[in-house]
Amino acid sequence: MHQALRSLRLSLRSILVTHHHGDHVGGVAALQDATGAVVYGPARETIPAPYTALEDGARINALGLTFQVIDVPGHTAGHIAYYCADTGITPLLFCGDTLFSGGCGRLFEGTPAQMHHSLAKLAALPPATRVCCAHEYTLSNLAFAHAVEPANAELDRYSRACRELRAANQPTLPSTIATELAVNPFLRTQIAAVAQAAHAHDPGTDANNPIAVLAALRLWKNEF
Repeated sequence: MHQALRSLRLSLRSILVTHHHGDHVGGVAALQDATGAVVYGPARETIPAPYTALEDGARINALGLTFQVIDVPGHTAGHIAYYCADTGITPLLFCGDTLFSGGCGRLFEGTPAQMHHSLAKLAALPPATRVCCAHEYTLSNLAFAHAVEPANAELDRYSRACRELRAANQPTLPSTIATELAVNPFLRTQIAAVAQAAHAHDPGTDANNPIAVLAALRLWKNEF
């Protein structure tokens, strides 16, 4: 990170932390010491101090943009996301490991009901919202999505586009809320084909219960 900042001649002013996992906070203290950046993070999780602890609904300013904090537990108990409605272009979402393109985070500390509720909050954001998730897991997630919903034409189109991007060594991210609503099985638990696939994989799944469908999909994805 230090090398990237120097090579791009950038100064780091703010660090927005979504949750406490080591791959998200491991370098925060060193970056803060080196740059003096202000650190923001979830109030209900422990991250390296000092930082400004944020609750659901809080608003912060970074680089002239106002971000609203959204509680999105599931991956971890106190996970938060940052949403900026007015960037001058399209809305912007930093969602950490809650929502990925084509997938969602593992349920390390939360419940399927919590994750379903958290994903519903993000799914309700404007369709054009740019989804800046924390990992480039898109191709593996889309392979799973195809197993769940093989007849989804929009998923076929998006998968081809993402494969072309990765072949050119380009990122697939950010995605958009509109795209995720069309291709991401974890946002499509109410769609009959997705619910039926979850039930076919685990006959004990109640296909009429979106939370049960999400739980079955997450367990299926864990071993996919």
